[in-house]
Amino acid sequence: MAAPPANPKLEKLCSMDAQLRLLAPRKVSEDDKLVEYDALLLDRFLDILQSLHGEEIRETAQELYEHAAEYGRTRDPQKLEELGNMLTSLDAGDSIVVAKSFSHMLNLSNLAEEVQIAHRRRIKKLKRGDFADESSAITESDIEETLRRLVVDLKKSPEEVFDALKNQTVDLVFTAHPTQSVRRSLLQKHGRIRDCLTQLYAKDITPDDKHELDEALQREIQAAFRTDEIRRTPPTPQDEMRAGMSYFHETIWKGVPKFLRRVDTALKNIGIHERVPYNAPIIQFSSWMGGDRDGNPRVTPEVTRDVCLLARMMAANLYFSQIEDLMFELSMWRCSDELRARADELHRYSKRDAKHYIEFWKQIPPNEPYRVILADVRDKLYNTRERSRQLLANGVSDAPEEATFTNVDQFLEPLELCYRSLCACGDGPIADGSLLDFMRQVSTFGLSLVRLDIRQESDRHTDVMDAITIHLGIGSYREWPEERRQEWLLSELRGKRPLFGPDLPKTDEIADVLDTFHVISELPSDSFGAYIISMATAPSDVLVVELLQRECRIKKPLRVVPLFEKLADLEASPAAVARLFSIDWYRNRIDGKQEVMIGYSDSGKDAGRLSAAWQLYKVQEELVKVAKQFGVKLTMFHGRGGTVGRGGGPTHLAILSQPPDTIHGSLRVTVQGEVIEQSFGEEHLCFRTLQRYTAATLEHGMHPPISPKPEWRALLDEMAVVATQEYRSIVFKEPRFVEYFRLATPELEYGRMNIGSRPSKRKPSGGIESLRAIPWIFAWTQTRFHLPVWLGFGDAFKHVTEKDIRNLHMLKEMYNMWPFFRVTIDLLEMVFAKGDPRIAALYDKLLVSEDLQPFGGSLRTNYEETKRLLLEVAGHKDLLEGDPYLRQRLRLRDANITTLNVLQAYTLRRIRDPDYHVTVRPHLCREIMESNKPAAELVKLNPTSEYAPGLEDTLILTMKGIAAGMQNTG
Repeated sequence: MAAPPANPKLEKLCSMDAQLRLLAPRKVSEDDKLVEYDALLLDRFLDILQSLHGEEIRETAQELYEHAAEYGRTRDPQKLEELGNMLTSLDAGDSIVVAKSFSHMLNLSNLAEEVQIAHRRRIKKLKRGDFADESSAITESDIEETLRRLVVDLKKSPEEVFDALKNQTVDLVFTAHPTQSVRRSLLQKHGRIRDCLTQLYAKDITPDDKHELDEALQREIQAAFRTDEIRRTPPTPQDEMRAGMSYFHETIWKGVPKFLRRVDTALKNIGIHERVPYNAPIIQFSSWMGGDRDGNPRVTPEVTRDVCLLARMMAANLYFSQIEDLMFELSMWRCSDELRARADELHRYSKRDAKHYIEFWKQIPPNEPYRVILADVRDKLYNTRERSRQLLANGVSDAPEEATFTNVDQFLEPLELCYRSLCACGDGPIADGSLLDFMRQVSTFGLSLVRLDIRQESDRHTDVMDAITIHLGIGSYREWPEERRQEWLLSELRGKRPLFGPDLPKTDEIADVLDTFHVISELPSDSFGAYIISMATAPSDVLVVELLQRECRIKKPLRVVPLFEKLADLEASPAAVARLFSIDWYRNRIDGKQEVMIGYSDSGKDAGRLSAAWQLYKVQEELVKVAKQFGVKLTMFHGRGGTVGRGGGPTHLAILSQPPDTIHGSLRVTVQGEVIEQSFGEEHLCFRTLQRYTAATLEHGMHPPISPKPEWRALLDEMAVVATQEYRSIVFKEPRFVEYFRLATPELEYGRMNIGSRPSKRKPSGGIESLRAIPWIFAWTQTRFHLPVWLGFGDAFKHVTEKDIRNLHMLKEMYNMWPFFRVTIDLLEMVFAKGDPRIAALYDKLLVSEDLQPFGGSLRTNYEETKRLLLEVAGHKDLLEGDPYLRQRLRLRDANITTLNVLQAYTLRRIRDPDYHVTVRPHLCREIMESNKPAAELVKLNPTSEYAPGLEDTLILTMKGIAAGMQNTG
């Protein structure tokens, strides 16, 4: 190849890599390849951009990047305006291409980071050396290290550890919360980009391999860029469920047995020469997708029926696809007498060939007894799958129920028989191969893949009861006091008579609630998990559901779980649960086990992050005390979101900072929206997630965190009162706050992203109270101001330190010694590191009316003051000085996010103010097919927009890009 001509244009084109390298701090450690990965992906993408849309658009992208990087260095607001002028001069098609490009570059940065984290983990495994980062000792739970630490450092006996481990349960509950803003079509392409990048840097790669991988990498980057990022229609609940379940066949299905093998190895290393029993419930999976009807009218009884049958069909299909491999493997002829007798009996009955199978379709000879047994399992799986498929498609099935598996014990029995027989004949090592993996899958996933929780608002149950009591002529249930409600419900629960007949007058809402109970009674009981009541406040809320389950003839009633969310409900929950436990009928019904769910996002929206976190901590302690008093084992179900404002944060830290005795070997936690992809999107991520939850739960039970000193509690109590007052005085009491919020953020435009099937408000009118927690957090994350997370902290810090300077010393002691407080402060520090008040100021300048500008200004002063006090408490000079990796990652992506923020702010201005004047320069993008109108294709993708051409798509692309850059939507 000839040397490239020395022209200034080309030099300019090479400068983005150089910029990247300049921006990045020095290598953080020997094995730091992040800048390299990032530069490679960016380089490939810019070449693709140039080949598709021409040199001018590439140059524009680079100029914008340089301007944003310059702003990053100087923090000069003037630079943001210059950037704004460059962006508003783009025509509709160009502006979509630019938004798409910067959004794409942020997705590529995320992929580079994931590959870098996986790379450093591999290096660490080889070196077993020092390792400080978000994946280090305080946030990482490696199962081997945890077991070793418990035995060596904390002097627990290996038997004690084994006993605790095999009896603990972590139940991960997948919810379709509308925070996954990336389409599945793109997620799959991202996965392939990750794979190519990982392989490109492998040690033993040949030049030809390298060339082919590089080509594949470019192909996938281009395919992702050419896919429409915007969902043009909202997903249905069935779509959400299919998307959630896709993680099972992609990573979780194989990931669970692989993880349990690692646990076996870790046990061996501490001297336990037994495997984890295949039926130990270490990891369980549940789902809300298609069961969560709270505020989502699209989740109907029919949807619930569909998703249950779909999940059963998927499970049978996954087992069926594996059973022939197992038949190949178990070709032995030696077996126990017990197995021989069963095989002979089956052999007598199976005379015909089965032509619809690919392998083993002829009758299996009697000298392969294991295959005879497994062939019968295969037939039943085939029928189980077909029955679900037919029920789903036509509502009826001609597959007889006796030819299928109807419960998991029938399925496990022949597998256990094979296992026992192999061990008895000296073939234990063979039994512990694929057969053990298969049995572990059966005992983890059952016949239903996941158990579906049902969630409904307590008010909807009250409506049903009210209709019933009015119909019976005994008054209005809704108006009865709690005592009367309980008395009546208990007399009905103790009695035998039916409560209502088919003549009960029903509104659509009432029919919907009752039909849901009927669906539960028709489907197999192992399809369901818990019945969760949101906005629960009193014992009658729980008793109503017990009564309705009995009325609708549910053979195995679901466990009923009250969910406490608002601050006042959380405070009152220990007393409500104590009243519930003091009812004899109820105590007999629950058999010593109760689950209670606590909500993180609504409590945060209601009172601010500090007060909510502290209240959740205290409530858990109180609830555990109440349960002990009544001899009940309590399981806490944590409804955590992905963002800090909704209770998110690193898993390991979150678990280890819970109060002592509150997990006790059983943890249930929601995995929401975009967190599902971050936790299970790839094999190594799935492995890491299962490991984190298992190890942290074990460690919390065997080595609980310290209890806070009384003086720490008193100080936090005082701070929480001040923080809540400050938060509410602004968010709920400031008369113009709602107006300011709607002007200064893209909250009103959020609904256009079509992220979820659920409306963004509980009630269409109404202010902040009725707004869902997700759009509330989403809007503030977009403008980099994160108000719900920090508001109130500053005043609380100031109040206690001005009152007595020794309190500052105490806060520092709490930060250094108490995991809960440290996690709360560290997460806040991370949010400040992602924030930028100057960018929020740009939104204000462009979008907020003049008389409200000073209000925004005072909030930004509060932000800076809070940040200063936070650093003082943490003893840091700069944000994130203790986490160089995260600092580096945020700096690398900052210029891209800034560009999208500026584009978003100006686009919102043009959408909201049609008279806003911009001077558009000539069109830049050239298309491959020069004949048609350039880039107009992109504008045509949204023909029905009510705004000027291109504005709506540009806006949505900036929202998605910023969400990818902040690694949080809501």
